[in-house]
Order: sequence, then C-alpha cells, then structure tokens
Amino acid sequence: MVSKVLSATPFGFHGQLIEIEGDMSRGLPGLQIVGMGNKAVDESRDRVKSAIKNSLLDFPKEKIVINLAPAELPKDGTQFDLPIALAIMCLNKQLSPNDVANALFAGELALDGSLRPIRSSIVIAETAKQHNIQRVFVPVQNFSQASLVDGVEIIPVPDLKTLFLFLKGELKNIKTPPNDTMSGQLDSQIILDDIFGQDQAKRAVEIAVAGRHNILLSGPPGSGKTMLARAICSLLPAMNKSEIIDVTKLHSLGDKKATSEVINLRPFRSPHHTASRASIVGGGTKLQPGEISLAHHGVLFLDEILEYPRSVLEALRQPLEDHVVTISRVNGKFEFPANFILAATMNPCPCGFLGDTEKQCTCSQSQIINYQKKLSGPLLDRIDITVNVSRVPHDELMSKKQHSNEQHTTAKKNIQQAIYIQNNRYKSCGKYNGNLSSSDVVKLSMISPSAETFLNTAAKNLDLSARSYFKVIKVARTIADLENTKTVEIPHIAESLQYRQISL
Repeated sequence: MVSKVLSATPFGFHGQLIEIEGDMSRGLPGLQIVGMGNKAVDESRDRVKSAIKNSLLDFPKEKIVINLAPAELPKDGTQFDLPIALAIMCLNKQLSPNDVANALFAGELALDGSLRPIRSSIVIAETAKQHNIQRVFVPVQNFSQASLVDGVEIIPVPDLKTLFLFLKGELKNIKTPPNDTMSGQLDSQIILDDIFGQDQAKRAVEIAVAGRHNILLSGPPGSGKTMLARAICSLLPAMNKSEIIDVTKLHSLGDKKATSEVINLRPFRSPHHTASRASIVGGGTKLQPGEISLAHHGVLFLDEILEYPRSVLEALRQPLEDHVVTISRVNGKFEFPANFILAATMNPCPCGFLGDTEKQCTCSQSQIINYQKKLSGPLLDRIDITVNVSRVPHDELMSKKQHSNEQHTTAKKNIQQAIYIQNNRYKSCGKYNGNLSSSDVVKLSMISPSAETFLNTAAKNLDLSARSYFKVIKVARTIADLENTKTVEIPHIAESLQYRQISL
C-alpha cells in the first residue's frame, strides 16, 4: 500500500510542490526517508516517531519507506515532519486518503507532538494556490504570514493530535489565532527636521524618494550624510498588500527572525562594509536572498561606500539596472527581486576632509586617486543623484529654533502628490520615474523643445554618457512632478544637472 500527502518547499523566490509518498512492507521495523533530503530532513525520522507515540497514536511496527518526490530536487527544512507523520498514519489506516486529499501540510514536529513554526509559510501557501489546493495546514505561529495569500483556506495546527481529530471529523473546527503578528521598523525614525541646515541635500532626498532614484551623498565626517540617508524611510509611503507579500516572502526566506512574521513596514538594510559578496547579492551554500533583495521595496544603505570591497560594489551593477538579481547554480537559475533605493554616503578622501573649508586634507594625491577609484565610472553612472554635503556651521547647531515637523510634513505631501501623478501616468505598471527604460523616457517624459535643446547642449559640454543623459531626464521629470508641471522645462533640467556633479 502506498500513501500520498502533499507539501511544498521554497525553490528560489517561488515554491515547489512536494509529494510525500509512503510505503509499508514486511521486514525489520524501521523508517527510511529518501528523495535527496538534507540532515534536517533525515533527522525527522526520530521526531516523527516520538511525536506520533506521544500523541497517543499508533506507529506501525513494519518497514516504512518515505519518498520525497520529485526525488531529483534537493530538500531542505523541517516542514516535512507533519506530512511524513500523516503519510505514516495513512499507511496503518488511522487516516484515509480522503482525509488528506486536496490539502497541503507543513510543520515541524516537537517530540511531544506539538508544532513549531517553519520558514517560508507564505511561499507554501502560494504554491498551494498555484496548484488549486483548497486547504493549507500550518503551525499556529505561521497563520498570520500564510493568511496573506488570498484564495486558500489557512488552518492553524497546534499539535498532531488536534489535527488528527480534525481530519477524522471528530473536531469540527480549530480555533483561529488573532491575525496581528506584525514586524517592522521602530516608530522613532529620523525626519528631515532633525537635521540642521543642508537644504540642498534635503531637497535631493525629497526628489530621490518621489521618483525612486538612487542617491549618493559625499562630504566630510559629521556633516549629516548618514542622517539624511536614514531620513529616506520616514518619507516613503506605506506599502500596499502586494508589496507586503513580496517583502514578507523574501524575509521569510532570508531572515531567521522573520520566519512567522508579517513585515508591514518598508525595509531599511544597512550591511556592514565587511559583509561578503554572497551576503549582499545572495546565494551561498544554502540559496538565500542577499541584502539587496531584503531591501526590496525599501532602502539599501551603504554607509561609506568606498570602504566596501570592489567586487561587492561591482556586483550591484545588474540589480541597479534590472531591479532583479539572477543567481546561477548547477541545478538552475534563480531570480530574486531587488527593486530598492540605493542610498550611499562617502568621504571624498581617506581622511575625509578634501575640499573642507575648516580642516585641511592630509592625504597625498595618490592616496586620493586610489581611494576614489573604488567607485567605478559604470557604477557611478547608475546613481541618479549625487550631492556634495558641506559641514554645518557651529552656530547653526545650537540654534534655539523650536523643533517641528514642518519640513517633513511638506516634503511628504509633495512626495505623495508626485507619486499620485506617476501612478496615473504609468497606470497599472507600478513604475516610477527612476524605473523607466530609455524607450519609456522618450515616450513619456514630455520634455519641451527648449528644454531638450538646453539638455543637448549641456550633455555635449559635460560629456554625459547615454545612461547619464536619460537619468538627467528622469530626475527632471520627478522635479516637474513635485511641482505638478505637465512638461519638463529648462529649470527642471538645470536642477537635475546639478545632481550629476560631484567632487571626485
């Protein structure tokens, strides 16, 4: 006799349906699991056996073989404990095939039969929906996350015995926990009003948020670069449900702390400059999304970008252009979304005081050149806005001006207006000015003839690349949206060109 129970496992950004097949035959009593499972899957033999016995259910005294199909696909995780236990219970007829039909099961079993949370429950729920499976049984702690997926019934399972009684019809329903498991950033965010001076840089931050443009802030230590970058998150609008699902999926795959949580606030990822290439881009022995994917729909903050290894910085080229990162492995290619705002800061030289009006730079010319070479031309070309941030005078730092949220409120209102205009312009594409392709720029930028002539002259004088040329138009289009202007005019182009100049 062969039993079948359905489960699922993450496969890149998406899920793969797994059939748990069980066979029982005469021979020495034992449980064997085949189908390319890792150590966690192999160890489920003892967990399942103890969980069944401690739930006062019968464990067969026969030879049992469990196959995880498709067998050629590597399996990872503890979510197979529950379906393996159910497959065994079907073999000795404690459950019938109809009891587990049209349902998907996932959960880690404790030795006493209770269920522990698993990773990627939202991916498992999406896999069930794609295969028209009506019911998904997950641990109670995973209920909120899995419930984000519409079109499937999510049933929280506290323990194996309760699930057994429910499947047999002896228990009419299982109590549903409150759907309030949320996670995100703290409310105590930095806002523009917390930063003294830096009006031009604040304006650049506002433009970057409104059009989803990458931004680089350069200046001496203590000038407020880091605070300006951190203020970006406070200006971003709340995520919609689609964005919440994407972010939660990625964090459930790559962040151990977010296995059962719903991420409802935009991510702000700030990896240390010693982070490896795999941790930034993604991959590793266990394929996981990196920091650039965990920053999806949020901000990737690289503080002192020139301190990062050159190989890490160059790996950002493709994601910044395509908003997706492709990781190739022997068993296939995997894509993770990576649509984020890059906010980076840098010192102009190793000591940090090159061009400073108050403190003299102590670096040699060769040191300065070698330091600045870490930021390659092609990567700099992919950054829409660059701003030189100067030191704030000391007398402004101790000003008695009463703190208010005026700048933050005004900027947020302008950003909401610009986003509304972009949503109407690009309809359901979900694009922003910063995401436009070159062909889209030509079609949708609505640049006036005089502004185009002005731009062409400036591009020739400044020797702008084709990519920089279109980025100037994109930023100018955002500036026009902030002013609620239909066409891009010369002042918009002129301001945009200012953000292509940086002292390197």
